Amino acid sequence: MLTLSPAVIEAAESLKVKQVEEQVSALRTSVICAFNQLLDLKDLNTGVHSTRLAEWGMRVGQELGLEEPALQNLEIAALLHDIGKVGIPDAILRKPGKLEPDEYALMKKHPEYGWAVLRMLPGFERAALDILHHHENFDGKGYPAGLKETEVPVVSRIVSVIDAFDAMVSSRPYRKGLPFEEAVRRLILASGTQFDPVVVQCFLSFAQTEMAGVFAAAGTSVSSAL
Repeated sequence: MLTLSPAVIEAAESLKVKQVEEQVSALRTSVICAFNQLLDLKDLNTGVHSTRLAEWGMRVGQELGLEEPALQNLEIAALLHDIGKVGIPDAILRKPGKLEPDEYALMKKHPEYGWAVLRMLPGFERAALDILHHHENFDGKGYPAGLKETEVPVVSRIVSVIDAFDAMVSSRPYRKGLPFEEAVRRLILASGTQFDPVVVQCFLSFAQTEMAGVFAAAGTSVSSAL
């Protein structure tokens, strides 16, 4: 009877573990892509917006020295932070004018909807929490939990800044995007109240020089976005 050496057995087990890890990674990527496609079906602007945020978010996270697990969560949170909007009626989501109080209250539920969906997926639990808190404010006046400063997960603080900036500069059917300089001014003005000042400073350190490349990668252009 052939007896395998411990080294061979260990190598075989290691190969199995690697294969499982590759399968899990492929499944994770497929889930992210599927949800992002769902966002595109709901609103094309939302899907492209999320792609831009992933580009910016990873750069900010790397500049801030986030570890690999946090960077992976950041990528998921940036891409899927708006996934909860699939539960918001189109009449509210695409309303050209100001939302009524009850409409705004429903709109504010989208982080909770996103968290409720993603927390059910193994490996997405942390990213789900980051998505839940991406509308918290640095001064504690955001939602849904009223967290402040470092109580807010760092990934959530990053998504908050880049989400707001992209929303300001992006044109919509019912409004034209703000000029780059005006969006920067507003970002700086809200630094320390709505936004984490460190994240704002980090983002602005490269935003202007890399904006053309990021928008080109997302299939749009600076001229159309500004």
